[in-house]
Amino acid sequence: MKNTLKFLLIALIMFSFSAVKAQKEVGIWKTIDDETNKPKSYVELYIKNGKLYGKVVKLLNNDEENPLCEECEGNLHNQPIIGMQIVNGLTKRKSDWYKKLGILDPANGKVYDCKMWLEDENTLNVRGFMGPFYRTQTWYRVE
Repeated sequence: MKNTLKFLLIALIMFSFSAVKAQKEVGIWKTIDDETNKPKSYVELYIKNGKLYGKVVKLLNNDEENPLCEECEGNLHNQPIIGMQIVNGLTKRKSDWYKKLGILDPANGKVYDCKMWLEDENTLNVRGFMGPFYRTQTWYRVE
């Protein structure tokens, strides 16, 4: 009985640590425009069914209160950018998250392959790419 209790306690602790590690990307992140170096938006990253998703929760330095995605195609065309899912089901790999056609840029309506990885607990690198061409943004955790 004593050994069983010890085993369960150790298993619970190990599970807790692994759950925390897997959730480090979850939260609200401030995006920085890689061309202007200015804050652009807040994106909330969350995990659903083991995949990473993200939606715009606030726009920064924007003249319009809630602009529409005029360049988006299909059911996202002319939809409000705030609340829009822009990170779409990235899969966890060894040290990053990845998916072909995994991130939408509402500024131009294009969808790119996406790779995300933590530089540290409060810094997330987000790379959108098409073939050999890519752009990387740095996002910062909002406390």
